[in-house]
Amino acid sequence: MRQAGRSLPEYRRVREGTSMLAACATPDLVVEITMQPVRRYSTDAAIFFSDIVVPLKAIGVGLDIVPGVGPVVDSPIRDASGVASLRPIEPGDVPYVTESVQSLVKELDGVPLIGFAGGPFTLASYLIEGGPSKNHDRTKAMMYGEPELWHELMDRLTTITLAFLRIQVAAGASAIQLFDSWVGAVAPVDYRTYVLPHTSKIFAGLADLNVPRIHFGVGTGELLGLMGEAGADVVGVDWRVPLDEAALRVGAGKALQGNLDPAVLFAPWDVVEPRARDVLERGRVAEGHVFNLGHGVLPSTDPDQLARLADFVHEASAR
Repeated sequence: MRQAGRSLPEYRRVREGTSMLAACATPDLVVEITMQPVRRYSTDAAIFFSDIVVPLKAIGVGLDIVPGVGPVVDSPIRDASGVASLRPIEPGDVPYVTESVQSLVKELDGVPLIGFAGGPFTLASYLIEGGPSKNHDRTKAMMYGEPELWHELMDRLTTITLAFLRIQVAAGASAIQLFDSWVGAVAPVDYRTYVLPHTSKIFAGLADLNVPRIHFGVGTGELLGLMGEAGADVVGVDWRVPLDEAALRVGAGKALQGNLDPAVLFAPWDVVEPRARDVLERGRVAEGHVFNLGHGVLPSTDPDQLARLADFVHEASAR
């Protein structure tokens, strides 16, 4: 997950005094933060250090990431003029992304780098609500009550997200992950109508690049079949659905990613190990399995516990 390094003391040291968005726009910091968990845990891939609002900031949306709160938008977008203000993103808007990815590819020396972007529903929710939301009420009000405006907003965000991911692949990323954090708030019938066409466009727009495409959302157990239809090669599964059940829901032709509950890592190792083993065993049902947590690493996680988990998964996979 993209938060792989945020529990590390070296991460806290290097981030001290630097805002999240400033860190994401500083290539030396991006490289260092991306590399930290790779050095610690010998992971099989690196995940590009970024944030889902980076492309929005780059095209001129007034926003900041407030510590302890999350992204906060200066002027929420709730009408046609606001939607019209969202322009496409160009490589020249994010030169620090291209520089960071190119530097990382050299530094990683063959370890794959996974590019990263936020999904259109989650971006839309932040823009409409003005920040994090428990119920996404304003978002759903537009989705249900102004469907034409909703689809125009989603189409613009889809164009931005697709271009942002293609910029990363052009710079050398080996795979991409679309992280639609809050799409689990949508019912399946609404996902098919209001979200799936746009997510499918993103994955279709990446098909010619021949890189693995990962799709993840939180609380998406009821959406796994639809997410399987969206076009990704790998569907991420949070900790709420066992992987063998998830494989049935996603359908044939897809690998799975996941899905140990991040909170399990606060328990003693004699609790963690059997649960990790269970994830590996259930993952064997899928046509491919990338072991991961079911969501991001919690900041107060013991780095030594994570190292032990990584070693265990590597050893079990080798056997």
